Amino acid sequence: MNIMLFHSTFGLRPAVLRAADRLRSAGHEVWTPDLFEGRTFESVEEGMEHKEKIGKEELLKRAVLAAAPYSDRGLVYAGFSLGASVAQTLALGDDKARGLLLLHGTSDIAPDVTAEDLPVQLHVAEPDPFETDDWLSAWYLQMGRTGADVEVYRYAGAGHLYTDPDLPDYDEEAAEATWRVALGFLETL
Repeated sequence: MNIMLFHSTFGLRPAVLRAADRLRSAGHEVWTPDLFEGRTFESVEEGMEHKEKIGKEELLKRAVLAAAPYSDRGLVYAGFSLGASVAQTLALGDDKARGLLLLHGTSDIAPDVTAEDLPVQLHVAEPDPFETDDWLSAWYLQMGRTGADVEVYRYAGAGHLYTDPDLPDYDEEAAEATWRVALGFLETL
């Protein structure tokens, strides 16, 4: 499978590269575009400030330019938190997308989007300050209206970015469960 993996608001840090290596070890081809052009951050606030300086349109433009050379291959779009929202936007706009793997994040869905039978898997903490229960319920219903085939996995007590071993949110049990389920999902595509 060809996977375009987008980083979180912390930037393209070692945890993202390790995740890409884990996916490669399972036989996938993986690209990890650096939407922050080399910048990494120690806090969510710093990363969000940088994202705001770049602007949503520029961020999406960078993501589209990174994915464009490979989109004819039928990409699985994936991402962590902010990167998941970017992945979702690209997957819903790419009729050749093979799947969408969301780790720790989602995004708004335009009302006229269709994604008939697009396999979507979301892994998120429970509770998650960035992905509240009300938001996730609305997101799930909206994603269902697009025609996507959606699976949601919640991890009680885990922190927001619980798959990143370099952050305080890390939860080894939840992270390993996430990777086990996600790798199984990718095998079905």
